[in-house]
Amino acid sequence: MLAIEGPLPPGCLQTVWRNDERFVNTYWKSIPGRLIYSTFDWGIRDQDGYYFILGRTDDVINVAGHRLGTREIEECISGNANIAEVAVVGVADSLKGQVAMAFAVARDASGLTDDAARLKFEGEIMKHVDNQLGAVARPARVFFVNALPKTRSGKLLRRTLQAVAEKRDPGDVTTMEDPTALQQIKELLG
Repeated sequence: MLAIEGPLPPGCLQTVWRNDERFVNTYWKSIPGRLIYSTFDWGIRDQDGYYFILGRTDDVINVAGHRLGTREIEECISGNANIAEVAVVGVADSLKGQVAMAFAVARDASGLTDDAARLKFEGEIMKHVDNQLGAVARPARVFFVNALPKTRSGKLLRRTLQAVAEKRDPGDVTTMEDPTALQQIKELLG
């Protein structure tokens, strides 16, 4: 987990609105015995000293007691040459607690015009995840979409994807760049 030693620049991360104690306890005391700012991001440092942010620590799903990072599953799926973009979310499941569900944008969707072609490609992706990460990380479904729901600044709306997949109200989506992306996902999920 990426953490930063103080002092931070003036005016940076002063508090949580009207709750200084919560701010200190959440961000500065999450690592026992150290007063250090936790970003809640996973990261690695390579041999040359460069840092790479791998994703949020809260992007973790619990599948049958196994804690899995959605980013790791996304990286595996995006390793396919015909996947341009992918998002994985944890969806509530009565048996496993949660299952991974993937939404992918194909680089070339011309070969995915019928159900048989989409199912074949979905199977290939699932098999690849199974081989690379294990059966527990294999998505329950991989849906092929034209676009992923994002804000105007390009941030992926994971909570919205998860809510729609769980048949819940997605909440405020006024910052969404392209509402048709979410509409297509609603239609795919029925």
